Amino acid sequence: MSVTERVWGALSSVIKLEDRATRQAEALKAQQSRIEDLTARVIRLEAQFELLTSAALVKRLKGD
Repeated sequence: MSVTERVWGALSSVIKLEDRATRQAEALKAQQSRIEDLTARVIRLEAQFELLTSAALVKRLKGD
């Protein structure tokens, strides 16, 4: 195997690794976005739950 073939093989490997790293970074960014969206949804659900439980407690205390 000549030096040129080895250098070419090494460059090809580096390019493939860079492509994989780029794809992983994009997948990670998309996953982070989904996690943030789900977190926001959970926060809204928690707020609604607290409001509803508070309203039920007030209603029970009033005796309605």
